[in-house]
Amino acid sequence: MAQGNPLQPLFVEQQRFTQWWLWVVVGGIAALEWWGFVQQIILRRPFGDNPAPDSVMLVITMLFGIGLPWLMLSCRLVTVVRPDALYVRFVPFHLRPRAISYAEIKGCQAVRYSPLLDYGGWGIRMGRGGMAYNVSGNLGVRLQLASGRHLLIGSRDPSALAAAIDKARQPQAPVA
Repeated sequence: MAQGNPLQPLFVEQQRFTQWWLWVVVGGIAALEWWGFVQQIILRRPFGDNPAPDSVMLVITMLFGIGLPWLMLSCRLVTVVRPDALYVRFVPFHLRPRAISYAEIKGCQAVRYSPLLDYGGWGIRMGRGGMAYNVSGNLGVRLQLASGRHLLIGSRDPSALAAAIDKARQPQAPVA
């Protein structure tokens, strides 16, 4: 395991959902919900052919008009390579970073992958390629774990991430 200051990161990356089509979908859902809220709650016109009670409309507006956009805005994948471990945190789902010790990692390589075909999309995913943490794009680092499982971490700069992991996994020479 690498020695040195465990607080000094070798690599730090923070990513957010950037797919334009995802924001169109989220924005469209929120806009439709707000339109229904304005129609039914403010203007007192029933929204739709079979309108929900006002209390249900209020709950739906809180969930989809406010909650869904907030969730998408707050989601981010944070990857930090430190001499003591690799840390991955998918905010807001992980309260603390997931630490992966270098003893758990048998190998790593920068890869191009298909988020939809290999993992069924973006986020915290389980697929035919193992588990994945990704938010956008089709580049990442695939870790082969000592357990035989694989973990993919999406990255905008997979070569730098893989190099930092490899560097941290190398034993450090003692300082004379």
